[in-house]
Amino acid sequence: MSSLNQFIPSPVIAVASAYQTHLGGIDVFICFAQINDDNQLLLQLRESHALRVGDLVTVHLDNRTGVSEYDAELSVYRLSYKGRVTALNETDVTLSAVEYQVYYGISVALEYRAPGYQFPEDPRVQNPLPCTPLTATPVMDEEEHDNKVGVLITKAQSQPHTTVMAFLSSTDDDIFFITLPQTFKSSLMKRDNQCYFAIDNRASFTFENYVEWNYSIITGRVHQIATSSALFNEVRELFISKNPWEVGFFSHPDIEMYHLKAEKVVCPKR
Repeated sequence: MSSLNQFIPSPVIAVASAYQTHLGGIDVFICFAQINDDNQLLLQLRESHALRVGDLVTVHLDNRTGVSEYDAELSVYRLSYKGRVTALNETDVTLSAVEYQVYYGISVALEYRAPGYQFPEDPRVQNPLPCTPLTATPVMDEEEHDNKVGVLITKAQSQPHTTVMAFLSSTDDDIFFITLPQTFKSSLMKRDNQCYFAIDNRASFTFENYVEWNYSIITGRVHQIATSSALFNEVRELFISKNPWEVGFFSHPDIEMYHLKAEKVVCPKR
């Protein structure tokens, strides 16, 4: 078995998510991950948790710590890891892989699926997303200018789905991002538009400044911004100004712009 350590050095910042038992929501953790030689993950959480042995957890890891500039393919190694809890204590959680993919740009560098595992079918009906309630462009958050990408968490069957996304954010914690309607994340949002967005500030993270390190986890409902609206045009220009490598995506005729309206924000320094 090829080692994940050859792509993602550890310890590394991780975004982990799991369904809350019997509650229907998602627990999201910004934590550290150690990749073991057998490709098990040891998650070191910064807060208490309600995970149990046997629970399914989705983890996003990558080697973009200290990286602040990107291209259209996001050419860093990114690991999407679906695991099952095999051991835990108050702060440490060990996961055994049921499936993972390592991406570099748009190519798969390494993948694995446990014998007998198959991602479950999704019988839920897709519905159009509601239109954004915004009537004017909000004030953008200049403090987030150097945070070019975050992690979007959407509700797939059995366990959450995670995707790295370029984003734009406002001082009211609105999150704006774009994608195409045929993507998996788009189909999930049209089945359940409650999503989570993690901004982990890893571009400026070092273990030396761990005490000052901060992050945000934003929970809310996703809305769509009509391409024919003045709001779309205004947000597009601001989005490109922050994320210039994304300019080419706006030339696609099917591009969709989404607005995640914040309902809850977890930010340790607030």
